[in-house]
Amino acid sequence: MEEKNKNPSKKQIAYEHLRKLILDGTYGSGQRIIIDQTAKELSLSPIPVREAIRQLESDGLIQYKPYSGAVVTSINESEYIETLSVLSLLEGYAAALSSLTMNDHDFENLINLNKEMEIALHNFELELFGKLNECFHAEIYEKCGNSFLMEEIKQAQQRMNRVRKSMFTMVPQRAVQSIREHESIIKLLKEKASFEEIESLVRKHKLNTISTFKQRAESNQDQAL
Repeated sequence: MEEKNKNPSKKQIAYEHLRKLILDGTYGSGQRIIIDQTAKELSLSPIPVREAIRQLESDGLIQYKPYSGAVVTSINESEYIETLSVLSLLEGYAAALSSLTMNDHDFENLINLNKEMEIALHNFELELFGKLNECFHAEIYEKCGNSFLMEEIKQAQQRMNRVRKSMFTMVPQRAVQSIREHESIIKLLKEKASFEEIESLVRKHKLNTISTFKQRAESNQDQAL
């Protein structure tokens, strides 16, 4: 993980502020971002806020709409499922590549991260759980040695970040299953299982989230009838 800048720029301050409000749901889908108001809240001029908004637009968290200006991007169920389906393929292949170079120190880090996830879940710290989950997978795919593949994974994850927290909130049993599946992934990596086994298990791990998400959506539809 990269160490945060101890003296962030004004643009970075605005970026982190707006990003947090979007990711934690304070700013909902379609909500307009008022530049002057944000600048006033942070005691900044509008310029770094505009720069931050451009960066958030690049991240896919904000989009410009006619007559509305900058608004929080709406993410629908189909986009979530499509993105996670692609991510399952990318991370499955990356994990298999990483297995060729990972060592005992890497495995220990994975075990500790998974334990921290269990503690966060027990304490209902769902935002922390999501961050640890992201760190867990990054610990694996960053060892793959393929910079293009890593960049594609990161871009796909950026599109999903806004829904990951709400996903574990809506389907808490998936969080418990995720921890158990992480244990199986660590086991295969430590055993130096075949390329195909590791790729398949990591891909299935992601696809299981889609299955749970769909089941939840269907259940909500039935209850609405």
